Amino acid sequence: MKVSLSWLKEYVDVTLSAAEVARKLTMAGLEVKTIENAGGRWENIFVGQLVAVNPHPNADRLRLATADLGTERVTVVCGAPNLSVGDKIAFARVGAELIDGHTGEFVRLKSARIRGVESTGMVCSEKELGISDEHQGILVLAPDAPVGMPLADHLGDAVFTLEVTPNRPDCLSVIGLAREVAALTGQKVRLPATDYAEFPPPTGERVSIEIRASDLCPRYCASIVTDVRIGESPPWMQHRLLACGMRPINNIVDITNYVLLEYGQPLHAFDYSLVRGKKIIVRRAIDSEKMTTLDGNDRLLSSDMLVIADAERAVAIAGVMGGANSEVAPETTTILLESASFNPVNIHYTARTLGLPSEASQRFERGISPELTVPALKRATQLMMELAGGKAAQGYVDVYPGKREAKPILLSTGDVRRILGADFSLDETVNTLALLGFDCQVRGPREISVTAPYWRTDIRYNVDLIEEVARILGYDRIPTTMLCQAIPPQSPEPIIGLKRQVRNRLAGYGFQEIVSYSLTSRDLLGKLLPAGLTDGQDTLRLMNPMTVEQEYLRPTLRAGLLAALSANRKYEESGIRLFEVGRVYMPRPGDLPEEREKLCAVLNGPRAERSWHGDNKMLDFFDAKGVVETLLGQLGVPAGFERGTDTGLHPARQATILVSDTRVGVVGDLHPRVAENLEIVGITCVLEIDLPALLPFTLTPKVFQPLPRFPAVVRDMAMVVGTEIPHRQVADLIKGFPLVIQVALFDVYSGEQVPPGKKSLAYRVTFYSPDRTLTDEEVNGVLKQVLDRLGRELGATLRV
Repeated sequence: MKVSLSWLKEYVDVTLSAAEVARKLTMAGLEVKTIENAGGRWENIFVGQLVAVNPHPNADRLRLATADLGTERVTVVCGAPNLSVGDKIAFARVGAELIDGHTGEFVRLKSARIRGVESTGMVCSEKELGISDEHQGILVLAPDAPVGMPLADHLGDAVFTLEVTPNRPDCLSVIGLAREVAALTGQKVRLPATDYAEFPPPTGERVSIEIRASDLCPRYCASIVTDVRIGESPPWMQHRLLACGMRPINNIVDITNYVLLEYGQPLHAFDYSLVRGKKIIVRRAIDSEKMTTLDGNDRLLSSDMLVIADAERAVAIAGVMGGANSEVAPETTTILLESASFNPVNIHYTARTLGLPSEASQRFERGISPELTVPALKRATQLMMELAGGKAAQGYVDVYPGKREAKPILLSTGDVRRILGADFSLDETVNTLALLGFDCQVRGPREISVTAPYWRTDIRYNVDLIEEVARILGYDRIPTTMLCQAIPPQSPEPIIGLKRQVRNRLAGYGFQEIVSYSLTSRDLLGKLLPAGLTDGQDTLRLMNPMTVEQEYLRPTLRAGLLAALSANRKYEESGIRLFEVGRVYMPRPGDLPEEREKLCAVLNGPRAERSWHGDNKMLDFFDAKGVVETLLGQLGVPAGFERGTDTGLHPARQATILVSDTRVGVVGDLHPRVAENLEIVGITCVLEIDLPALLPFTLTPKVFQPLPRFPAVVRDMAMVVGTEIPHRQVADLIKGFPLVIQVALFDVYSGEQVPPGKKSLAYRVTFYSPDRTLTDEEVNGVLKQVLDRLGRELGATLRV
C-alpha cells in the first residue's frame, strides 16, 4: 500500500516529519518499508507560465516557448504538441537533473544550440520529472500554481510504502491510515464531504437489483449518474494516483480508483446504456460460461464463481474485473455505479483460479466491511458530478441481505493487566479506544462495554481490544519483569531426539540431506511401481490442487529422493548418497490420514572417488545393508534381516529390516523397471526405516559392561545347508547357546565341492565367560551341541 503524506494531511493534521510518522506507524504494527521523496532531485526546476509560443525559424516541428519564471523570461526550443499560452509548466534550468526520455537514465541538463537557436533550459514532461511514463507532451500544472516557486515545494511529497497485515483491510486506504495517525498523535479525523444535489427520477425506478447468492454477496448498492462527460481527470487527482502506483485513464475510471484508495472500497462503473433489461443480478456463474474481461481476454467461468449479470448475460466477475460488454467508453453519458461487499474466500478463489489478482480483489479477500459500501458510493457519485459534470439520480439502491448487528465486547482493567502485565487505568483505556473510533460504555469501576467501529472487521474478542490499547499507548510502556515462578520442566519428545541422531549419523557416513515437498504427482508415484499406480491404491489426492505436480500427499519419501537422484546423476560422476527424514501420509477410512515419520536413503554410483589405485567398484546392496547395520548398531539396536517382498525393489536383492522380530524397514536394490522409469543409470540402493517402529528399541537404558578380564576363544566352522535356508536362521540358532557372544559369517560358497541344492556357510564363533578362562574341553562341548542341533533342525553337516 502506497500513500502520500500530503494526501494524509487532508484528513488529519500532521505536524511531525515524514520519518517520525513512519516510525510511529511501524511501532503501532503498520510497517513502513520505504519513504520516497517525490521531488528529491528537482533542484533548478521551477513553476513557470508560458507567455509566448512562436514557430522555430529553421524547423517545422519545433517551436520557441517563452516562459515567465517570476524574475525573468526564458525562451527555449520545444517540440511538445500541447504548448499553450497561459499554461503553468515545469521549467528546468541548466544544471537540473532530469530523466532521459529514451534511455530512462538521469542526465544533467546543458545549454544547447538546436537548429541554430540557443536553448538554455527545458519545458518538462512527466517522464523527465520521474512522475510517470508520459512523454508525448509537457506537464501542465494547476492554474493556481505559483509562478517562480521551486517545483519541489509545489509538487514534492513523501510517499510511504506500507506492509499491511492481512487482518487490517481498513489500512489499505488513506482514510484508514489517517485514523491510525490521528490516534497515535491525539488528533481528529476529517472525512470528505459526500453531499450532492439529486435529480429525479429515483435510482430505484431506473435499475433493479437482485441478489441470488446472498452467501457470496451480503450487500449490493448502486447509484446512477447521468450527463457525464468522459475526459481527463484533473492534475491533482492524477498526481495522487501516480504517487500510489496507479495509472490515470479517464475521469470516471480515475474516480473509482481514487475512492478505492481513499476509502478502501472497490467500485465499478458500468455504461448504463449497455446494461440490458435495466436490471442487475448477482448470481453464481454457469459452468463453462464465458465472458470477455476488460483486459480483452476470454474467461471460462465455473459455478464456484460469482458474477454480476444483467437480464441476459454476465457483465462483470464480482470483485475481480469488469466485462468488456459494459465498459465505459468515450461516448458514455450515463454511469451505473456499483459498490458491493463480497465473500472473501470466494473472491480469493476466483482471482487465483483466473489469474486475475487486482487492487480490488486484494481488499475483498481480506474482508472489508459491508458498511463501507454506502459512504464510498456517495463519495464517488459526488466526485463524478464535480469532475465529470454529471447529475445524480435521487437516492441509491441498497440490497442488504447479510446485515448483522455489531455485538459489544466486555473489557475489564483486570483483563488488560493479566494479558499485558502492565496497569492501564480505565480512563486511559477508554480514551485510547475512543481515539480509534470505538464506542465505549462504562459498566462499572473496572469494566466497559466496547463496540467496534464498522471499518474494524478484525475486532472480535477482548484480547483484540487489549492489543489496540498496547500498540497505541506504546509497547515500550509494558515493563520488563522477571519470571514469577520456575520454568516448567521440559517434556521430552523422544522421536525428535531419534531424528536428530539419525541425521547426524548419516551425515557422518557421507550422506547429504534433502528436503522435498510433501506433495507429489500421480505420474511420479506411478513410476515408483513396476506395474504403475492403480486406482484405489493408498494415495490421498487434494481436493483443490494448485498444480498436477503437487496433487497427492506423498505415501513414501522415495518419490522426492529418487527424483533428486535422477536430476543430479546427469551432472555428477562420483557416488551420490542422499537421505531425507520426513513424514509420509497414509489413508485411514473415515479419519484424517496417518502421519508417519520415516527415514529414506538412496545410494548410487562409484563407492570411492576415481584414483590411481583403480578401485572403481560401484555401490551395491551390501553397502546399503552396512549402513543399516552401522546406524542401528550406533543406536544400540541389533539389526536382523529376512527376505523382503517390496514391489518397488529388486525381488532377489532386498531384505526386510528386523529388530527383535519387529519389521522396522526395508533395504534393497531399486527395481530395474523403476530405475528405467526414472531414467536412473546403474545400481541404486534404497533403505527405508519406520522411525516410530524403531523408537521403542532405542529407549532401552544402556547398561555398562565391564572390560573383559579373561581371554575369548575363537573357532571357525563351515556348515553345508540347503540353499533355501537363510544365514540369519543359522546365526540365531548358534547365538542361542551359552558362552557364545558373537557369530560372524565370513564366507559363502556354492560350487563343485558342494552337493547340488546346497551351500557352504563359514562362521567365526566367539566364546567367552566373564568369570573364568575357558578350556578347550568346554568350548568343544558347546561346539558339539551346536553341530548336533544344526543337524537335527536344519539338516546341516560340517564341511571338511
